[in-house]
Amino acid sequence: MTTDRGRDIVVGVDHSAVSVAALRWAVDEAAASGRRVVALRAWTFEPVYDLGAAVAGTPQAAEEIQRRELDDVIAQVKKDHPAVEIEGRLVEHTPTVALEDASRTASMIVLGSHGRGRLLTMLVGSVAEHCLREASCPVVVIPARTVPEPEKTHEKVPVDLEGSYYPGPLL
Repeated sequence: MTTDRGRDIVVGVDHSAVSVAALRWAVDEAAASGRRVVALRAWTFEPVYDLGAAVAGTPQAAEEIQRRELDDVIAQVKKDHPAVEIEGRLVEHTPTVALEDASRTASMIVLGSHGRGRLLTMLVGSVAEHCLREASCPVVVIPARTVPEPEKTHEKVPVDLEGSYYPGPLL
C-alpha cells in the first residue's frame, strides 16, 4: 500500500484506551514517514442522549470539555515523539461523517476498534466499519484486543429482587 507522504494521518480519538493506542501507532508512522498527525475528535451536543452533554449544560461548555480531553490525550502521546506535529481538531458532527470528510484529504485514517461484536454493531453502528466502506483513503484499524483497558473500579452490578442482571441502557 502506498500513501501520499505529504498528506496528514488522521486519527479518530475518543475517550477509550484503544483510541490512544491508535494515536500512538499514527505518531510512530508519522515519525518514520515525516508526516503530520491530526487527532480528530467528533462531538455533538445532544443532552437527551448524552449524559456528558447534559452535565455540561451548554454547547460551549461541552465543547470545552471535549477540547480539554483531546488536549490531554495529545499531551500524553506527544511525550514519546516530541518532534512529531500533532494537531488536535474538534469537529461538531458524528464520528462517521467527520472521519469520512477528513479521509478526502488524508493519506490514511487510523482508528481503534472497540470490538463490541455483531449484535451491538447492528444496534448502534460501527465507526470503523463505516470508514472501511466509505473512506477515500486507506484505513488502519487497531483492534481492541491488542490494548489492555485501564483498571476499572469494582462496582456492584444492578440486580432485581430475583437476582436477574440488568445491563442498563445501550445508548
